[in-house]
Amino acid sequence: MMGSKWRKAKLALGLNMCLYVPHQKLEDSSPSSSIKQHPDTANVPSRFSSDAVPLSPSPNDCRPTTPTPSSSGLRLSKSVPKSSKKTCSICLTSMELGQGHAIFTAECSHSFHFHCIASNVKHGNQICPVCRAKWKEIPFQRPASHLPNGKSRINPADWPRDDAWAVRRLPSPRLDSIRHVSSLFQASEPGTFDDDEVLDQQQENPQQNVFEKDASKNNSIGAIEVKTYPEVSAVPRANSHYNFAILIHLKAPHTSGGLNSRNQTIFSPSTQNSRAPVDLVTVLDVSGSMAGTKLALLKRAMGFVIQHLGPSDRLSVIAFSSTARRLFPLRRMTETGRQEALQAVNSLTSNGGTNIAEGLRKGAKLIVDRKWKNPVGSIILLSDGQDTYTVSSPSGSHSRTDYKSLIPPSIQRNGGTGLRVPVHTFGFGADHDAASMHSISEISGGTFSFIEAEGVIQDAFAQCIGGLLSVVVQEACVKLECAHPNLLINSIKAGSYRTSVTADAKAGSVDVGDLYAEEERDFLVTVNVPVDESCDEMSLLKVRCIYRDPISKEMVSLEEDNEVKIQRATVIGQPIVSMEVDRQRNRLRAAEAMAEARAAAENGDLTGAVSLLESCRRALSETISARSGDRLCVALCAELKEMQERMANRRVYESSGRAYVLSGLSSHSWQRATARGDSTDSTSLVQAYQTPTMTDMVTRSQTMFFGNPPQRKLRQAQSFPARPHPR
Repeated sequence: MMGSKWRKAKLALGLNMCLYVPHQKLEDSSPSSSIKQHPDTANVPSRFSSDAVPLSPSPNDCRPTTPTPSSSGLRLSKSVPKSSKKTCSICLTSMELGQGHAIFTAECSHSFHFHCIASNVKHGNQICPVCRAKWKEIPFQRPASHLPNGKSRINPADWPRDDAWAVRRLPSPRLDSIRHVSSLFQASEPGTFDDDEVLDQQQENPQQNVFEKDASKNNSIGAIEVKTYPEVSAVPRANSHYNFAILIHLKAPHTSGGLNSRNQTIFSPSTQNSRAPVDLVTVLDVSGSMAGTKLALLKRAMGFVIQHLGPSDRLSVIAFSSTARRLFPLRRMTETGRQEALQAVNSLTSNGGTNIAEGLRKGAKLIVDRKWKNPVGSIILLSDGQDTYTVSSPSGSHSRTDYKSLIPPSIQRNGGTGLRVPVHTFGFGADHDAASMHSISEISGGTFSFIEAEGVIQDAFAQCIGGLLSVVVQEACVKLECAHPNLLINSIKAGSYRTSVTADAKAGSVDVGDLYAEEERDFLVTVNVPVDESCDEMSLLKVRCIYRDPISKEMVSLEEDNEVKIQRATVIGQPIVSMEVDRQRNRLRAAEAMAEARAAAENGDLTGAVSLLESCRRALSETISARSGDRLCVALCAELKEMQERMANRRVYESSGRAYVLSGLSSHSWQRATARGDSTDSTSLVQAYQTPTMTDMVTRSQTMFFGNPPQRKLRQAQSFPARPHPR
């Protein structure tokens, strides 16, 4: 009965914080007990006894469940862990139930000793010492001089009593915030989404946010680095050479962000740096199958994204189940914008079916209708299910379904609108439709990540925004021109990037698009080298790169063409194949084997698929780059082995193999990092294409709680079991 009254009182007061009182007998007056339980709270079992469960996540806790609708912040309820030991980030001592100290858990989910945080607040600090979130309710200590026998006692809330510990509401009324969040769901949407917030007026100056920098450094972005490597350095004069390989290597300039003592880029929403601001639209699945842990972890991951967007970045959130709704228009992530975005995300609930097409339609409409445009635009799509409203796979096939109907023409790469807004898709758990998510990303120019283990969603989002928040090159294009009159271009191998070769095979191009800071691209061009008895040196190709600087918005053309030359001698010794060319041949060979194995698996031939992967792995191990211990080759062999294991039988392939292979194909075709398996773990071999800013953001995600990043082996982590999906 007492518990029921307390819950009613809590709801009436709108409290969203929690105190922990160690379990003690009332007559216990041991010197180790600094706080005595108040008699009125002796029968409250759920929150003020030694059996109380922390509402904030910690690295040692069990899986969380969905926060209650009354929560204004994400606090994940947990089952009782084997060890409730945590660390107070103020005094750096352990917080363990039963030690005689009250524990305060804030609305941002971080916990502290009550006396430590009360002292911190006493000196005027009203933000979380860990995540810097602004609190609406703060703890404080009341004078205890008038308490009987000089002993303190504690009350569950700020009731009108002379308690030692209490919670005080700040002047900002929470009721207005609740009404604001409610209005987001109840208000009718406009016919045109042109109500986006005006861009930061300071964008003509260096862009604010994310990377801390030395003010003395200039904000200019350097030029793209272009290098070329011929297959061999010399070809005999009397010989022709068909399909002669030339590697074109690009590397984007680095950011001017500050570095810490470990040479890691520092991410902070309050710092400034020169980079392109972002318009980000997140399209989130809130269908019935997202209930519980999935939705709770999604909210936490979105909180991480919101906290790392800056005042010139804009965010909008689309939530979809059977239908889709816009939570709020594109809004700048100022302090107020972040707080309101967090409130809206934390108010999400799960129900209904999965209508991916409607979510994407609304997200695309928002991008098209916006009145103002930041230089970088992107959509993030997350789903754990299959769209049953727009497409259905014939006879259970995932290779012949036309998923193009899921994607509005306005954001398709060949849609004719001129928009470059990639959709980065994230398949969550074992039940999502990996084939559709991969197709959506490919058609729009984005990447597909497979979130297999439940704890990886935030790391996967972190890796993605680590790239989006570091775009230093846009609309990059590589131009090729034959430098010899008898030379012809045979092919340009560029994965998913659009290529073109003129009808006379004398020129070609690669449409590269955006590049993140220090991101690299490799394209293999094959040409026919003719016989030439008249020269000692032959020019093969002229390579030129043009791109747009996202800060100045001006087109940049590298001043000098990069010309590829080889020697033409009468007699040459044993040719030495370029290590760089060999590495990229191995990458292309592995990607082709993955695609062929996937096709065989979809046709029911898992044995043949495994055989293809094994043959490729053996071939790679015999190349010169593999024998020299090349890291890329080692990673490719490890990935091929992993794919073989995930094609062991039909059940394994359906639950994780298909998604893992498609995420790998997405990564290699775009030469951009995706999350799959344990790829975000620092000990993983499969870490191809991660940029320094991606790595640093993932590290920040893994250390958002106390201590060093966990050395997680995600294959051993608990994955989502298959569950029925609501239709």
